[in-house]
This record gives sequence, C-alpha cells and structure tokens, in this order.
Amino acid sequence: MKKSLGAVALLLAATALTSSCDKVKQAVGGKVEVKNTAYPEKVLWGDTHLHTSNSVDAFGFGTRLGPEEALRFARGEEVEATTGSKAKLARPLDFLVISDHAEGIGSTKALYDAPRMMITDPQLLRWYDMMHASPEESLKAMGEMLAVRASGKPNPAMSDTAAAEKRTAKLWTEHMDTVERYNEPGKFTAFMGFEYTLMQTGNNLHRNVIFRDGVDKVSTVKPLDPGDAKWPEHLWDYMEAYEKSTGGQVLAIPHNGNVSNGLMWMLTDPSGGPMSAEYARRRSEHEPIAEITQIKGDSEAHPFLSPNDEFAGYGTSGWDQANLLGNIATKQEDLPGSYVREALKRGMLIEQRTGVNPYKFGVIGSTDSHTSLSTPDENNFFGKHTGVEPSAKRATAGFVPGVPSGRMNWQSLASGYAAVWATSNTREAIFDAMKRKEVYATTGPRMTVRFFGGWDFKADDLKGDWVKAGYAQGVPMGGSLKTGGKGAPSFIVSALKDPVDGNLDRVQVIKGWVDKAGQVHEKVFDVVWSEMDGKRKLAGGKVPAVGDTVDVAAATYANTIGAPELTTVWSDPEFDPTVRAFYYVRVLQIPTPTWMAYDMVKYKLTLPAEIPLKHQERAYTSAIWYSPA
Repeated sequence: MKKSLGAVALLLAATALTSSCDKVKQAVGGKVEVKNTAYPEKVLWGDTHLHTSNSVDAFGFGTRLGPEEALRFARGEEVEATTGSKAKLARPLDFLVISDHAEGIGSTKALYDAPRMMITDPQLLRWYDMMHASPEESLKAMGEMLAVRASGKPNPAMSDTAAAEKRTAKLWTEHMDTVERYNEPGKFTAFMGFEYTLMQTGNNLHRNVIFRDGVDKVSTVKPLDPGDAKWPEHLWDYMEAYEKSTGGQVLAIPHNGNVSNGLMWMLTDPSGGPMSAEYARRRSEHEPIAEITQIKGDSEAHPFLSPNDEFAGYGTSGWDQANLLGNIATKQEDLPGSYVREALKRGMLIEQRTGVNPYKFGVIGSTDSHTSLSTPDENNFFGKHTGVEPSAKRATAGFVPGVPSGRMNWQSLASGYAAVWATSNTREAIFDAMKRKEVYATTGPRMTVRFFGGWDFKADDLKGDWVKAGYAQGVPMGGSLKTGGKGAPSFIVSALKDPVDGNLDRVQVIKGWVDKAGQVHEKVFDVVWSEMDGKRKLAGGKVPAVGDTVDVAAATYANTIGAPELTTVWSDPEFDPTVRAFYYVRVLQIPTPTWMAYDMVKYKLTLPAEIPLKHQERAYTSAIWYSPA
C-alpha cells in the first residue's frame, strides 16, 4: 500500500533546499533581490497569530516581552521569558506575523506606566493597584477587564480619547520600524499585521489582518479598532479602501471558529436572511484562508457532527461547551458554524444556490500565544499567556488562573504552525501562496505534506519528478480541479515525517459533497498507512490502530512503529461527476506525549486521570474542489 520514495533521500533533499530555494543576490544600491523558483520547492514554517506586550490582554496577563523579542525568538535567538526562564526554538521559523489587538493597543501598558496620582477613575485606579500588587492580582485585573468586555460596557482602560489616538499612532510607527528591521528577504520574513478583535459579547469572530506590503504603504493606515461593529463588513471596507488608495494588498484570516457559537461560518448573512452572491464574493475574496488549530483548541471536526470519524474531536474538550469568554453556552445546533469541515460543506450549499462559495478557503495553524514566544512544541510549550508559562501548577490551573472561565489550562493545545508552499521566503511570495491557498496546518510537528489533484495521475508517476508533474498535470492543495476530465479524479498524496518528531501512522483523504437533493455528506478514506511488515490490513473500511510506544512515566516514545514517509496515488472510488465535492488530506502521527506529560516528568507531578498524557498530532491540508461543468 505504501509507495517508498526513500526517507533518507527526502530528508537530505529538504535540508539542501533550505539553501537553494531562495536565490539571493546583492543588487545595485545594496538592495537584496530574491529570485522566485519556477514552483514551490520548500515548505516555509511560520506563525500568523502572535501577541506581545502591546496587546491589551497580553500585558494584563503579565507579558513584558515586546515585538523585538518576539521577532528575535522566531528567528532562533535565545530570549528571557517574562517569568525569567530562558526560551529558545530548536529550529527557527521562516516567517512571523505579530498580530497585536488593534482594540486598545498599548492601553494596559499605558495604565501600568501612568503616575498613580494622575489616575482619577476609581475602576482604573483599582486595576492599576492590582497590576502592581502581584502577578496573581494582575491576572485578576485582566479577568475583570475581560468581564467588562463580555458585558458590552465601555472599558475605561480603552477609552477612545485623543491620548489613546496619539498612543496608537506612536506604537504603530514603532512597530512598523521594528518589523522592517527584522524582515530579511530570502532568510526571514516579518509581516505587518494586527488583530481585528470582533466579538459579540464573547462570541469569537476575530480576524488577523496581514499586509503584503512594506512601511511605505502600510504607514498610510492604522490598525482598525472594531468599536461597536458586530460583523466583518467594516473590516472588508477598510481592506478595500487600503488596496484602492495604495495599490497594495491585504488579507484577513478568521480565527479558529470553535468558540464562536456557530457565528463564524453561518449559512445566512448577518441579518438572518439568505446569503447573497455579493456577500459570499466579498468574504471569499478577503478571507482566502482560515485558522483550523491553535492553543484554544482545534476546529477541524467535532464528534457530534462526524460520528463516523474516529479521529474527530482532537482538542475540542472544554472548548465546545461555551463561547470564548464562557458566558454563553454552546447549543448543539450551533456547532456546524464553528467547525471547518462543516464550513466547507456549507460553502458548497451556498454556491449551489448563488453560484459563489464564500467558504472556499485554505487552512493554516498558528499559536495565538500571548507570551511573545511562538512555540507549539510539546516539550517547549510556554502556554497561552505568562500566567501559564512553565511551572508545576499550570496543568491544573484555570485557563486564566484565578478567573473562573469554566476551562482548565490542561485543555490548551500546544498548537500550531502555518505551512506555506511559496516560491521564495519573501513577503510577496508567502502572501501570494496564502491567496492561492497553497498552505496547510499542523498541530506543531513540521511534517512535509504535498497534495495534488488531477485526472490522469498514475502510480508510475511517483517514479519520476512527481512534484513537477503535479504542477504540470494537475492542481496543488487550495486549487480547483479543471473541468472536462474523464473518469474519476486522482490525487498524489505525500507526507514526510518531521525529522525530529514521531513517525507517521496514516494519511487520510476527507471528502465532502452535496447531493442533488441539497443534502451534505462526508466520508473519511484511509489511503496510505504504515504497514508494519504487512500486518495492518484494511478491515471493515478501517485500518487498525498503529500501536503505542509512549512511556508516560518518562514522557518518551519510540519510533519503532509507524513510517518515516507515506506516499501514494489515490482515486475516488465513489466519484459522481454531477455533484460538487471537496477533498483534503489529514496526516496522523503515531502516539506521542502531550505537554502535560512533559510537565509531569519535569516537575514530578501526579496529575488527575482526566488529563491526556498522549495524543496523535496531525496535519490538515487545504482542500481541492470539484464542480460539475
């Protein structure tokens, strides 16, 4: 079942491509010119969702590291975390987007630094004293600020005053200067961006906004505060105005939808009426990719929605009970609007009616870390915020210690990263890859995943330059199958393990389709798996479990099971040329320890039985779509 390409050779090739993908030369006048390759040769790793001390909540939680430390850390330098421990990535990232909240940017830091005698508002004075009292009291102060946010009342710490406007302008200018200094085309890409924190009384409709451009264009605007907005149209207006006035480009990435109470990917428009083709077009144009996994859980699929999928529900524990702030319970009927697989189905339903698919998006992972440290590695996880940086107490602490949120910190995932197939390590090439959706997500491990769709791929194609053939004869992840093909579509599927992480269990293709009666369906196909000397055979439509080598007491595992690479050509055996469909790949690792297991060993802990100490990390690709001619 497995088609071997030579794991060692592929690992060596991946290493070699690190230096060959970006052809860099010094141009006249000292400007670095980076030449794009003919097609993407190397996957680039990054984080599109990182907060620093400039974010109102991150500083309130105790974070004291700013954008410069965040960029230095992402580039592989050692920094000192807010709590004093040394922090360093084992492998640097290729790109980073610092997405500090536009709303109240720098406001908690400004309150903290203000002369106490100048504070006249009693609520602000209370928060000021709490932030200066102790880290625990600072967390409680932030909890109170979040409670005000959830109530819909004005937060005096983020009042829209002339002073706040001046502070925002100053911080944005300093931020852009820092980002430009650390952007090094061909080696490391630093993007301009911010978070548009759209939230209806706790229902998460946040977006990260990323610019393709440099300071010359981005300096003409400032981060957009959502104010009283309830829906994203105001953001789209901002993006359209920016592109029209500057000639630049900008995109928005919806956050993980699992805490939106069904509002992230609705079947209707905001008024509750049928979504129009124009509304669907604007959403599709401005939001080409979405976040499928991060610290606050995973948004791929839910067991209630996908009961026949044995691997659905990764990282959903605790996050499927209520919205982001825990103040509005989630109803089962709201779940479909919160998960990516259902959104992809809904997009086809809307397209069937309007001719436009609003949810034809690609997927990425990112961290949403509020520590300035972009690391989802299980053995190097610094938590959501400074209050849960490594310590003996963090696994059993509340998500925000001291603040009743209904969630425990052990329900946080050490997740995830954005993987981008770009033709060079530059803002332009990475942004363009995101626009064409040639991207995928992982929960942390750096698995190399390729996915091509076409009409005439054969197993023999894997003997030659199959990547070149994939681009020449088909479309990569994020694309749409060309019409006019004969028979059933075929797909090249390839997954290579992270060189320093667990072996691979299996690769699956998830198919979704809409029948002629307008009903949506899904099916999970195991397409290639580690054979274990031929002992794992497909039975009853499923592949047996791969096994388990995790030693929980030592937080170790052995790569004596699984495979270093899995590659095949698969054709849909149930293809119906008259119905719309999508296909995406899910790659599963063998079981490995969770960050809680590493904490248990490091701090010699006894943890409650409900805390998971092992899991199967994974990757999700962007889909390939089929539409009838």
